[in-house]
Amino acid sequence: MQHFSLAIIGTGSGNTVVPEDPSQGPVAVIESGAFGGTCINRGCIPSKILVYTADVAAQIRRAADFGISAEVTGVDWQAIRDRTFAKVDHVSAAGRQARADADMVTLFEGRARFTGPHELVIDDQTRITADRIVVAAGARPTVPPVIAESGVEFWTSDTIMRIDDLPASMVIVGGGYVAAEFAHVFSSLGVEIHVVSQGAALLGAFDPDISERFTALAQEHWDVHLSANVTGVRGPRADGGRGDGVAVLLEDGTAVAGDLLLVATGRHPDTADLGLDLAGVRLTDDGRIQVDQYGRTTAEGIWSLGDVSSPFELKHVANAEARSLVHNLAHPGDLRPFPHDWVPSAVFTNPQVASVGARQQDLEGHKPYVQAVQEYRDTAYGWALQDTAGMCKLYADPVTGKLLGAHILGYQASLLIQPLVQAMSTGQDVASMARGQYWIHPALSEVVENALLKLPLSSSR
Repeated sequence: MQHFSLAIIGTGSGNTVVPEDPSQGPVAVIESGAFGGTCINRGCIPSKILVYTADVAAQIRRAADFGISAEVTGVDWQAIRDRTFAKVDHVSAAGRQARADADMVTLFEGRARFTGPHELVIDDQTRITADRIVVAAGARPTVPPVIAESGVEFWTSDTIMRIDDLPASMVIVGGGYVAAEFAHVFSSLGVEIHVVSQGAALLGAFDPDISERFTALAQEHWDVHLSANVTGVRGPRADGGRGDGVAVLLEDGTAVAGDLLLVATGRHPDTADLGLDLAGVRLTDDGRIQVDQYGRTTAEGIWSLGDVSSPFELKHVANAEARSLVHNLAHPGDLRPFPHDWVPSAVFTNPQVASVGARQQDLEGHKPYVQAVQEYRDTAYGWALQDTAGMCKLYADPVTGKLLGAHILGYQASLLIQPLVQAMSTGQDVASMARGQYWIHPALSEVVENALLKLPLSSSR
């Protein structure tokens, strides 16, 4: 039985925890899937390559609004897909090879399972022990039992990007960021989209004004079914049976039909069959590995980071947690907490959505606040975009003058929100942010500037 100083389960952000100092080795790195984890193989990277491709197609479709004659005359899906994964698969393979060739690292490819506090078995064959173990196993798509147990063929975010051919139509079950992004991707490439959401609005976890406006925009382009409970599904069976597409059956008797079914109902921590109970590692009520502010689990010497334990299913959060954990493993007497104070997020749909800090539902009845809304259409660059839907909504503390929350819907929202993230992270107040620097005219960043100036604070102008 091989013994290691450190064993790491998962090669997403967990891969960055491998120490650079050889004296901290030897290290075992264990991966049961494609090297690099969700982000590089079936998440952030390939999906955003496809999103940008969809953005190009969507812009062409709007060309007539700007007096330009242009149209999308064809979509070579296989070329788009192959271009996407030629890059992704190369990066994944290169990362794997680098770890396999590292002197202080032993790479194990298989599913790890605890058999004791510091003992692991890989694919029920290879047994190892380690002084310290980091669990960074990530998360998996959640599939409602009514679909999972139906025997009908379906796809998830893990698999949908590698399909061979574009369907004429697609049913997407889910109303969150994964559903919104893939609805944009495939509708822009010419696929008819039907969205089935259990929620009363799409992107319901966001600020209500953002969610409601995005839902209204989505309903202009997609067939959207809200407050919909799925009671059954019919279609070709996953075991190879043939059929004429799929039908998702709703509680009200509606049958939502399409050629392909994409399930985008969230993700859950990949803790199944890890044997965590044998190691003394407890889970939270929602199934995540329980960790303290430093990444320590309930078992001595076992740590965790990323989607398997974090309340934020975001790659930039997992990376930040990994940086803290690298320090904590090397300096056990000087622990650094995971930086969870101001965590931004973005949805790369059309239009983009970005958010950081408190939402209206977090503030009402709990904390005094003032708010302001700036429409894209009331700025110079908004006129150029002919944007009638984009908006920036800010919340601030009326006493301190500091931002409490920021929410943007519109073109390049994921970029526009960054100075607001910086201000909130560094404690900069609204007044110094709004008037303590130049804002380039007539750049789109004036949407943020004007929203700051609109906040009803005596010192904001």
